[in-house]
Amino acid sequence: MNLILFDVDGTLVDSQHMIVAAMTRAFADLQLAPPPRAATLSVVGLSLAEAMTRLTGGTADAATVRALGEAYKSAYFDLRSAGDGEEPLYPGARAALDALAARDDVLLGLATGKSHRGIRAVLDLHDLHGRFVTVQCADDHPSKPHPAMVLAALAETGVAPDRAAIVGDTVFDVEMGTAAGILAIGVGWGYHPADRLASAGAVTVLDDYADLSPALARLFGW
Repeated sequence: MNLILFDVDGTLVDSQHMIVAAMTRAFADLQLAPPPRAATLSVVGLSLAEAMTRLTGGTADAATVRALGEAYKSAYFDLRSAGDGEEPLYPGARAALDALAARDDVLLGLATGKSHRGIRAVLDLHDLHGRFVTVQCADDHPSKPHPAMVLAALAETGVAPDRAAIVGDTVFDVEMGTAAGILAIGVGWGYHPADRLASAGAVTVLDDYADLSPALARLFGW
């Protein structure tokens, strides 16, 4: 059996508009200068606490970091409720998931910096409930690139590390997978550039979701 884990933001779902808008509002709510767009996208995938710590240059106290995190979550869900944001699946994502789900030797999972609430909303939006046998969220684990999410997914499914891979768009995903002893596959359409993913240890960086199944077949000998 093989386990293929996916990151969410920047890998399956293009949520950059929502993320940047919510981050800008969160900082404004606390009367702080909002971070540049590039800085915001550079921390996507981290836990909110780690992301806010980095975006404030490590100078904010714990109370401010917590307040920013709560303000961000509130702004994000306000935008979603008002219909002011977009979180489309990337082209080819659904077809790639369908192709893998049709195999009897593949299990699918998620390893995301989102909260349980956030991932439920994405699964609702794209009718993906029941597709993933293991869902690991930031609520329950240290921030990426700590390998805890991957290790928990392996333990839940009973899949050996040498039969597992993580598909993600950031160096945090790649470093997490490598630390857990599984293959890390980068995607070039997300929030970190392909050369950074390769330098971090990605075994390959995809240009299109159509390349995923052939890459997995090559890596796992299907």
